[in-house]
Amino acid sequence: MIKDINGLHHITSMASDARQNNTFFTDTLGLRRVKKTVNFDDPNVYHLYYGDEAGTPGTVMTYFPFPDVMRGRPGVGEVSETQFAVPKGSLSFWQDQLIAKGAGNLQPDTIFGANRLSFSGPDGENLALIETDDDARTAWNGAGIADSVAIRGFSGARFRLHDTAATAELLGFMGYQHAETEGNITRFTIPGGNGADSIELEALRQTPFARQGAGSVHHIAFAVENRAKQLEVRKALMDTGYQVTPVIDRDYFWAIYFRTPGGVLFEIATNEPGFNRDEDTAHLGEALKLPARYEPYRAQIEAGLTPLAA
Repeated sequence: MIKDINGLHHITSMASDARQNNTFFTDTLGLRRVKKTVNFDDPNVYHLYYGDEAGTPGTVMTYFPFPDVMRGRPGVGEVSETQFAVPKGSLSFWQDQLIAKGAGNLQPDTIFGANRLSFSGPDGENLALIETDDDARTAWNGAGIADSVAIRGFSGARFRLHDTAATAELLGFMGYQHAETEGNITRFTIPGGNGADSIELEALRQTPFARQGAGSVHHIAFAVENRAKQLEVRKALMDTGYQVTPVIDRDYFWAIYFRTPGGVLFEIATNEPGFNRDEDTAHLGEALKLPARYEPYRAQIEAGLTPLAA
């Protein structure tokens, strides 16, 4: 069993409009834009990162905004809901905030004993705020949202699958433990994790497969401390029969990827070196940062990208 994963690192989704996406996550949800860079495989498209003050693993939501991309179709074989942790008693604030900012499909509910507020992002993505009373992570409050209600980071994520058995077995191999089941949803947690340490599997046997597009999660990344631990995880996965990519340098972390039995794309990302490797923490996300191979084309790339609000 793998013992080096301590929860989520980041979740990466797709969007249709960079400005709209930036405004929603920095203004409506009050997260900090911690990095403004480009898709390393398509430098004509932004890669935007939002999180806490430093972009701590377990807090970072990232987006590829492809202009005018078709909206995704929800279904099975995907991360169906991204979940953020908020302080207990804060959901009334968030309901007012989301209504005032025009978010759609607000739905309060309770599962596994926790009060939740689910809602849609600007591209129809399924998001949820989950109350927790024991999250010691420090919130980013630079957007003017009070610390008493501000988002702490991820709580976790939910997958929709035809059959949850193989993914449940994989999560167990990755160090997750079965916590509880309610209806057709089973929750797994990492003991002593980083706060972003919950995965829910929802079994929907008759639901069609999802089609990726705007609002879809592209991949979900799990955190390991460093490159040495990542190599150990890679070997363990390959020894179990998974086809895992070589290590890829993403400038702010190193990454490996593999496809799960249920169809979800997993990444294992390192906590090192972090988002302050090329920007002072006080100025994260302000300047456009490019991988070294794209620097000679900076003027051309910048000319093709839509300017964002500060």
